[in-house]
Amino acid sequence: MKLNAFSRFEFGLILLLSLNHNPQTASAAESKEAYVTLLYGDEFMLGARVLGKSIRDTRSTKDMVILVSDGVSDYAKSLLQADGWIVNQISLLENPNQVRPTRFWGVYTKLKIFNMTNYDKVVYLDADTIVVKNIDILFKCGKFCANLKHSERLNSGVMVVEPSEKLFKDMISKVTTLFSYTGGDQGFLNAYYSGFPSARVFDPTISRPVAEMERLSTIYNADVGLYMIANKWMVDEKEISVIHYTLGPLKPWDWWTSWLLKPVDIWQDVREHLEESLPGTGGGRNPHDDLLVKFLFWFPVFILLFCYYRSFLLTRSLCDHARHIYYKFRSGGALAYSAVSSSTINSNQQFSNGAHSVVPGFLGGISVVICFMVAVVSLGFGISVVPRQVKPWIGLLLMYEWIFTIFFLLFGFYLHIIYKWGKMVANQIGNPRPGASDYDSEKGHQRVSCDVAPWYYGSMMAFLAVAAPLAPGIFGITTLFLRFSLMGVGGLIFACFMTYASEHLAIKSFMRGLEDRDGSRARNICYLCC
Repeated sequence: MKLNAFSRFEFGLILLLSLNHNPQTASAAESKEAYVTLLYGDEFMLGARVLGKSIRDTRSTKDMVILVSDGVSDYAKSLLQADGWIVNQISLLENPNQVRPTRFWGVYTKLKIFNMTNYDKVVYLDADTIVVKNIDILFKCGKFCANLKHSERLNSGVMVVEPSEKLFKDMISKVTTLFSYTGGDQGFLNAYYSGFPSARVFDPTISRPVAEMERLSTIYNADVGLYMIANKWMVDEKEISVIHYTLGPLKPWDWWTSWLLKPVDIWQDVREHLEESLPGTGGGRNPHDDLLVKFLFWFPVFILLFCYYRSFLLTRSLCDHARHIYYKFRSGGALAYSAVSSSTINSNQQFSNGAHSVVPGFLGGISVVICFMVAVVSLGFGISVVPRQVKPWIGLLLMYEWIFTIFFLLFGFYLHIIYKWGKMVANQIGNPRPGASDYDSEKGHQRVSCDVAPWYYGSMMAFLAVAAPLAPGIFGITTLFLRFSLMGVGGLIFACFMTYASEHLAIKSFMRGLEDRDGSRARNICYLCC
């Protein structure tokens, strides 16, 4: 009997050990708690990838579940799964509110996290959040936990939920009757948990009975919007565990946001370390955008090289052009590199003085208006053509490339029209042409038709256009409003210089047209050199 009792004990012990070492049993035990996020389309996919990476960087071993709707592509699902997310396909819940933002059409789908009954507790995080410290402690929170904003409203971007089918059905039964102040899920949850502002604060150091509702500290939902106003966090920065990028048009994956908000640097740093889960996805890159980015980078370069080739190399050799630049600067920009007699200079001066009387008085004003219109068109095109989720430096480079290229072509074409107008006026009034300056009698070179002034003005405008938005970062200014103020000052300086330059270049182009009235001089198509 003693032997049989010992054998049964030994058998039970072996069985217990085998169960503890069973991977499926262990996995089932660990899967009772999970981090959850929600994805309606591919736009937030990069945010979800960075969120998942940030959770794993805190050494959390909890499940990561992402609920995806029909708007998410198969490629996005595969990539998220390769990153370690458990992808669950769900259908959208239609927003019952008639008055709401269009983008809120399916936000009530977030209520489905309350029905994830295969988990005992879930921590929900919006895809525009990032975890900077381990937050597994949140699984000890009550049945419903969230952070209180503006003293009376809960924010649904970070929540702790104890799923319940009964609770979910009760919510669904009330979505058409409870008023939502936002027109979305957050307003509904504030109405459903109407007593939430008076709930106790979650304190993991105190052992208390499980509460129906608990308020989370701001360290679990640090709002970038509030940081923007005060230029500092509302709590000790060293204690922050979750950062929430709440500003609608300034999401951290939009490349321009990095140049405005300092906290985006934290998000971008995690993005840089994203692994290549699928080919071409390392560092948060999108392989579908790679070809487009290369095209956007090289196409403006080819355009400018083509213009340079047509402007200079078809009329003179590269060596002649280099020699011209040397003599141009040596002579202060007034003479070509070929010999010019004093009689020629005198005749040019007399012609120029007389020609000023035929320059239209409204030319300068029209040119300023055209210049600013071209600048606005170039800026709009330059921003819109760049993919939103490229890295900040790549986005800035591509934007400036296209802005400068479009501006060069459009305003240069306008100056070329003014030059043609000057030629037409000269032919009508019949002024003599200063023929002595057209050709060098000793060396046979054509008179150089390109001027240093357009390149000087163009370089200065480019410098000011780059310096204006980058100045706040150079001076270490992080406050958004101060950044905008300094950028505004830089923009005002840029606008003043552009006003003077556009007027001067237009008049200069008109004068060149007067000089070249008979068209006998070999001109190039360098519009800005007219």
